[in-house]
Amino acid sequence: MSIDFRRSWMDEDLALFRDNVVRFIETEMQPHDEAARKNGHVGHALWRKAGELGLLCTDIPEEYGGGGGDFRHEAVIHEEMAARALSGMSTGVHSIVAHYFLNHGTEEQKRRYLPRMARGEIVGAIAMTEPGAGSDLQGVRTRADKVEGGYALHGSKTFISNGFLAGVVLVVAKTDPTQGAKGTSILVVDTQDTPGFRVGRVLDKIGLKAQDTSELFFDDVRVPASAVLGGKEGQGFFQLMGDLPYERLIIGVSSLAAMEGAYRATLDYVRERKAFGKPVAEFQNTKFKLAEIATQIKVGRAFIDRCVEDLVAGRLDTATASMAKLWGSEAQGRVVDECLQLFGGYGYMNEYLVARMYTDARIQRIYGGTNEIMKEVISRAL
Repeated sequence: MSIDFRRSWMDEDLALFRDNVVRFIETEMQPHDEAARKNGHVGHALWRKAGELGLLCTDIPEEYGGGGGDFRHEAVIHEEMAARALSGMSTGVHSIVAHYFLNHGTEEQKRRYLPRMARGEIVGAIAMTEPGAGSDLQGVRTRADKVEGGYALHGSKTFISNGFLAGVVLVVAKTDPTQGAKGTSILVVDTQDTPGFRVGRVLDKIGLKAQDTSELFFDDVRVPASAVLGGKEGQGFFQLMGDLPYERLIIGVSSLAAMEGAYRATLDYVRERKAFGKPVAEFQNTKFKLAEIATQIKVGRAFIDRCVEDLVAGRLDTATASMAKLWGSEAQGRVVDECLQLFGGYGYMNEYLVARMYTDARIQRIYGGTNEIMKEVISRAL
């Protein structure tokens, strides 16, 4: 008998969808992951292939070119990638950008960008973080100055996931610096053949090696007045806050799936590896560690599954989503660390899945809002 980590929200259609996702991952992603880790990105062809197979924007309505599903379809994709430490395609960021368009964009913006994003023709990125402004979005210094016919963007962004491959970037900027949060807007920037837009370095990270994370520079980048997301200035902060539960649950879902992937890889390893004449799995310390890990995953599965169901039903609140991100990322760090220890010296080798999972896990406590910010958000709801 093996421990069952079955999802409460799965059904037959989703099981078939999961089979398709796994087939894509095992044939199109895994064989090229090492090359992507060396290059720092997966290239555009993989995104287009995913789009052709209907694996992008799965929870965007069909009228805008999406899959017409719901967050469960997205969760399946995030889970299967996270369980294999495949980070090259930041489909989470791509989906978050799509939801900004869906939930806040004008009808023209939705029809212009969503179908192309679903087909993988353009990759989406959102540019919030700056060298001097991370979780504190009110500290953003990038400006969108009014000029004839639109705006001129000036500023720089850093740590931008999908930044190198992005075809469309949602840029958080100040349209009225005197108004604080109320003076913040999100502007839509097409990256191709746009004067003044420049991608800087693909940043050298300790983990997520296959995922492009870049610096972006905006030097008098001209965009039309219609580039303001939603068509109205000053809505940026409200728009950003409105989609936080979606983003934070993606992190929670991925964290738990990574824990499951690490657990299964470790279970296989300790059953095969021998020490002092018997499998490592037979030592009491190994059995107790694995029992603790399996228990954490089983308990976490109940909570994360409920969050998935709540998001689909439209009732997931920001505090609970923040709990999913906080607990999931903290537990992921503990679990993967314990798993690596059971591999001994081999766990420190990058050729082993658990080693990649170890370094990849660390960023989970930082992006999407640091875990210190999560505690602040949760405490306000007490």
